[in-house]
Amino acid sequence: QVQLVESGGGLVQAGGSLRLSCAASGRIFSTYGMGWFRQAPGKEREFVASLRWIAQNTYYADYAESVKGRFTISRDNAKNTLYLQMNTLKFEDTAVYHCAARRTAYGQYDYWGQGTQVTVSS
Repeated sequence: QVQLVESGGGLVQAGGSLRLSCAASGRIFSTYGMGWFRQAPGKEREFVASLRWIAQNTYYADYAESVKGRFTISRDNAKNTLYLQMNTLKFEDTAVYHCAARRTAYGQYDYWGQGTQVTVSS
């Protein structure tokens, strides 16, 4: 069974930075797709960023338009950890951030973390 645990959230001023981590336990293969999603109060969960395996040690990164140029997704397979570097944070980035993993390159995510709160003060 795969478990995902996020960390690194907190309170930060607008313009600041945070780095989220997602530690995976269980069998996470380097070919698994992984991503970050967020949910703000009263809103639907939305896609933030994802990594899709293409070839050995090569991944395709995809981002929501609202975070392009500010957020960077990465992974360390040796540590079974997914990261989200968030720079130039805005008030509207305030949300609970969840990481997710899927066994395939596309489609539904199979595993989800509980989330970590990110609060950006304006």
